[in-house]
Parts: sequence; structure tokens; C-alpha cells
Amino acid sequence: MELLQKIRSIPTEPGVYLYKNAEGEVIYVGKAKNLRNRVASYFHEGRWEDAKTGTLVREAVDVDYIVVANNKEALALENNLIKQRKPRFNILLRDDKTYPYVKLTLGERWPRVYVTRRLRKDGSAYYGPYFPANLAYRIVDLIHRNFLIPSCKVDLTRFHPRPCLQYYIKRCLGPCVKDLTTPEAYQEAVRDVKLFLEGRPTDLSKSLRQRMELAAAAQEYERAARYRDLISTVEQLQERQRIAAAEGDDADVFGYHYENGMLAVNLFHMRGGKMVDRREFFWEDLPEFAGTDVVEADSSPSIRHPERSEGSMHLADDIGRVDRTDALNNSINPSARKERGLQDDKTKQDNEEFHPGPFFSTLLKQLYIGQPYVPRNLYVPVDFEDREELEDLLADQEAGKSARPMRVHIIIPLRGDKRSLIDLAGNNAKQSYDQRFRVLKPTARKIQEELQETLSLPDLPKRIECFDISHIQGAETVASMVVWEDGKMKKSDYRKFIIRGVQGVDDFASMREVVTRRYKRVQQENKPMPSLVLIDGGLGQLHAAAEALESLEIINQPLAAIAKREEILYIYGQEKDPIALDHHSPVLHLIQQIRDEAHRFAVTFHRKRRQMRDRSTELLEIPGVGERTTRRLLEHFGSVQAVRQADAAALSAVVTRVQAEAISSHFRK
Repeated sequence: MELLQKIRSIPTEPGVYLYKNAEGEVIYVGKAKNLRNRVASYFHEGRWEDAKTGTLVREAVDVDYIVVANNKEALALENNLIKQRKPRFNILLRDDKTYPYVKLTLGERWPRVYVTRRLRKDGSAYYGPYFPANLAYRIVDLIHRNFLIPSCKVDLTRFHPRPCLQYYIKRCLGPCVKDLTTPEAYQEAVRDVKLFLEGRPTDLSKSLRQRMELAAAAQEYERAARYRDLISTVEQLQERQRIAAAEGDDADVFGYHYENGMLAVNLFHMRGGKMVDRREFFWEDLPEFAGTDVVEADSSPSIRHPERSEGSMHLADDIGRVDRTDALNNSINPSARKERGLQDDKTKQDNEEFHPGPFFSTLLKQLYIGQPYVPRNLYVPVDFEDREELEDLLADQEAGKSARPMRVHIIIPLRGDKRSLIDLAGNNAKQSYDQRFRVLKPTARKIQEELQETLSLPDLPKRIECFDISHIQGAETVASMVVWEDGKMKKSDYRKFIIRGVQGVDDFASMREVVTRRYKRVQQENKPMPSLVLIDGGLGQLHAAAEALESLEIINQPLAAIAKREEILYIYGQEKDPIALDHHSPVLHLIQQIRDEAHRFAVTFHRKRRQMRDRSTELLEIPGVGERTTRRLLEHFGSVQAVRQADAAALSAVVTRVQAEAISSHFRK
């Protein structure tokens, strides 16, 4: 009863508590306005009868706590601890890489600009998120074209003999080669990019105009024309932003579908009153304890209903028409009405097992706390206990980013257009649930789009080339390359490689050799590079392939590797952020299919080489029998065993009588 004694000493102030098991692992993180009362409530006799609470209490042998000043601080701390410790009794956000950001690497001598899905404290500046995902790529492409700041993975800590293609097509200032640019000119371009990404077009236009006038006065007309074009681009983008801002506020809309212990959530991103993107989340193993900690608040008419935007009003009107049509059909068709009633009963039964209020409380914290952007309105289907504290925390978070503080509203619409939006999100969540958990095969186009988003590919993947190495303790080392193109394997483009320049066991050197050979030939034949080069292996094989591409001066080539056991994806340039896909993910299934085909093709080729080596060895030991004779014997008889069983007369049909006698004598001995 040491745990119960410790609970009695816990203070009554607000804070966060952490339950631990016998191994010292944190198994649950919670927050409370009164720590002692909340922690002690788990051990009340009535709650022990609850199987979910009982599971936690039986495993917990210790509890730690952290006292904070108020409930808002408890919210933020709870969210951070859940993300750090990933306790199995907490609801965990499975997908935290979907939001695309633009990253400006200010910590480097020659800063570069990338699209990334993970925020890090590395001295870089992050801008976003951007919806839809390809908007971030379009912005980076605009920066390449106009400001000439690169995204390449070339080592810029040293100078190289000559620049890459990006410099020659005027999309890079060429910091990789000495004297192509100066630090002053490069830093000027970086400052312009920073102003552009920070949304300060007026300051940027003013600075560009001043430089344009100075260049014209110095009769540097080509430079002045470049500044003039930049000013035109910035002003056009500024005008588009004004139009979008006038159309309505930004909002995120949530809907969910829960059935058979599995959950699908859809998130609609509305910007300027228009829906610009949709995001999906799935949970198939919700923790048993999920949702039982917080008492769900009852929805009441006191919930705020801000003025609706015109964009959402038009969308909601369309939804209303669909709903009225369904009602009319059901009134005509009694069997359809009965079936719908049965579905409603099942949904009601499922919802009795699932507590959406605490779930959405946790989801919103993990999605928005600590993020660089939060929309003004969040529409959720249910109320939850700490909604007002979360609103205050998000408002304080946004107030620190701008001179004009913006209030964040978490709204639970009960009727009208905004409720129709939530219903629409819920209907889409039902479709997502069916797609994921009812094993409905997604379209090839959808898989390509998900693959592009998962691996941050600049374009929709059309062709993937996958490499694998096969050997036994360094003997008969071979490699395979298989090709996936337009939704299916293209066997006519498969290639086999015999590794000749590597001695012993060295998978990295073997991968370096085969990638070099493959893409050197692609360059010689002026063929296009694939959308993705996929490596069967881990970080070592990935870096070996990257070195091979760099030796051929091939840069910005999408390159990834999949580790065999963990099934983790490593993307070159983002190795510190490996991607662990859900085992239901169609993207993972596609990558596994391609990887397994490369493995099968390599192993088959290796076995054939080994069999030929083994079959040839014994015959070559016979005096007077060379490689050509051995090949004729194996082609005629099919195997060494058949040659062994053949008599001299049968052997004489293929070789000379002297050789036949020698072979027959050898096998008799």
C-alpha cells in the first residue's frame, strides 16, 4: 500500500500526474485541477469494478506528479509529456507529419529552403502549414525561380568543381562553386525569401523597388529588370491573399466514425471560407483507458455560434439538399428505412463504448499546442471538460506571434450550416473507415497521391526503381533492380547485376557499385530518372546509394530505403525523421510489394548463379574437361547427377571417347 500512502501526500494544487508500471515505464499521463482528488479517484471501490480503470490500476505501482500554476499550464505540460513518453493508456496521434511546412535553414553558411513535415529546434525558420500539400512545393518552386535559393542536398561546406543543372537553368545562385556568387548577394536573397515567407510583401516590395532604382541608376539594366519581375510577382501574390482574406475566416472541421473498437476521424481544412484539404486519422487499437478519465460535459445551448461564412453557407446548403433527398427516399422505401434504423441502433451501441469528448480534448491538444499556426475556429462534434482552458491556451499561443491577438474559438454547433459541415466530415469519416478497415481496395491514383504525400515527392510518382543485394557470406554477390510503373510491375525493365568490384561481404560497396552502373548508363542513354529510387536496406545502404548518385552529379533525386525488420522508411535528407507507417496503410503495402519483388528477383538470380557454380565445380576437376565441355554436358543431361549416372556410351554422344572414359572413371572412383 505504499502507492496509496504516496497519494495521500500529493498536494491539492493543479498539475500533471504520471502512472508507472513495475519496469518504471510511464503508462498514463493525466492532468487535474486538484491532483490529490483526481489521483485518489482511481482507487475508489466503484471504479475498481470498471474493467478499463482496473487494468490501469493493476499495472500501476508508482505515481509521479508535477505541480503547475494553473490549468492552462497543466494542459500544455500534459501534451508535451504524452508526445515525449507515448504512454500506452493515452490516446496517441498516429500521424504527426502530414502538415507541410517550408523550412529555411538559417543556421547554415549558405541557407537552403525545403519542404518538411517535422518541426525541430535546429536554428531554422519554419513557415506554414500549407494546404493542400502541393502548395508548399509550389511555393518552394517559386522561390527557386525568383530568388534562386536552392533545395539541393549538395555539401555546401566545401566548394565543388562545377555547378549542377539548377545553376545553368537559373534556379540557383551557385554557392557550391567558388566565385559564382558572393556571401553578400546570397544573404540579400535569403533576406528577401524570409520577408516573402513571413507574409510581409509590402516591406519586400519596398526593398526591391529601392534596389531596382539603384541598379537602373548604375546602368545595370539586367539586374534592374530582375528586381522589376520580382516586384510584379510579389504584388500579384499579395492581391490574391487579399481576395482570399475577404472571403471568410479560417476554420478546421472535425467528424468521426467509431465501430467495433476502431475509429476514423476526418479533418477538413477551410481557408478563406473554402475547403482546401482533407486529413484522415485512424485508430485500430484505442487504449482501454481512453476517455474514462475526464467527465464529458453536456452540450448546452450556451455554446457560442459565431456568424457563418459565405463559403461554409453554400457548402452546407448542398449538404441539406442531399439529406432531404435521403429522407424522401426512406419515406418511399420502408426496407431502406428499416435498414437505416438498424444502423442507427448499432452506432448508438458503439458510441456507448466510446467517449468522444475526452478523445477530442486529447486530439486537439496534440494537433494545435505548440504549432506555428492555429485557425480562428475549430468545429468539433462534442463538448469536453477543458474546452475553455484550451481556448485560452491557444489564444495566448497566437498572441505571442503577432501584434494583433487573435481569439481561437472551439465551437460545437448544434444546428444550422456549421452542424452540416460536421455531419459532412462525419460522413467522410465513415467512408474513410470503410476504406481502411473493411479492406476496400483504394484506387491506384489515390495510392500514388498518398505515396507522394508520405515521401514528400515533388511530383506524382510514375516510376519507382528498387534495388536489392543478395549473397551468401560474400560469395556470388548479385543485385537486382525491379520497376514499378503506372500502378504495376514492369518486368520488361527488370535488370540483373553481377557485382565484380567488391571482395568479401560489403553490402554498402555493392549497393554503391550497382547504383553507379545503373544511372551512369541512364545518363549515357539520355533517359529520364525515376520518380523514386527505393533501396532495400537501412541507413548504410541509403547513404551508399546517395554517394553513388552524387558521384554522377545527380542531385535532388528522390531516394528512400525501407528497413527489413522494422518496416521503417528512411528518406534521404530526412534520416533523423524515419516514417513508421500503419500496417494497414496502402502506401506501406505498395512499398513492401516492390521491395519483396526486388528481393525475390535477387535471390532467384543468386541461387541460379550458385547452382551453376556448384554444378560446374566437380566436372571441372576431371582432367581433360574444360568449361565448354562442362556446359555441353549440363545442357544435354540437365544436371551433374544425370552425368554421374550416364555410362560411357551415353557420354560419347556429347564428348569424345577419351573424355567419356575419363568422366566415367572419375565417378566410379
